[in-house]
Amino acid sequence: MARTDKSAAIAELKEKFESSNAVLLTEYRGLTVAQLQKLRRAFGANAEYKVAKNTLANIAAKEAGIEGLDDLLAGPTAIAFVTGEIADAAKALRDFAKDNPALIVKGGILEGNVLSTEDVKKLADLESREVLLAKAAGVLKAALFQAAYVFQAPVSKTVRTIDALRAKEEAAA
Repeated sequence: MARTDKSAAIAELKEKFESSNAVLLTEYRGLTVAQLQKLRRAFGANAEYKVAKNTLANIAAKEAGIEGLDDLLAGPTAIAFVTGEIADAAKALRDFAKDNPALIVKGGILEGNVLSTEDVKKLADLESREVLLAKAAGVLKAALFQAAYVFQAPVSKTVRTIDALRAKEEAAA
């Protein structure tokens, strides 16, 4: 690769590192071009999957202010630059790796922190943002109903007591 090509590749990778919410690194050894294309489609708009030379990716990451990728950038490496939900991208990787054991998840970077393979698996097991928000709303709604019941209890008890007294008086008359 000529020096200008390398400089352009480093600049492109640096821009992708800077504009991504997270980065997931995989080893793609043994996968066909068709399988890689299928994985790219699985990511959808959430991530861009790119095969990169380790030395160029390492230089670009350091220029972007990302440290800790030295151990992950070994062997044939492909990088998923996640711009959408990290959990969705991790799920796409997990599901694809189930069908294609040749894909190995090496780790990643999220908010400047290095993720291990186990961390990526934990992210993949997370429910979607919408589901988590719906669960939180359900908990808040239950708490509000419980508070409303507690505030309403003295009033309804008073009404039942008055009704009981009225019934007792009518029975006595």
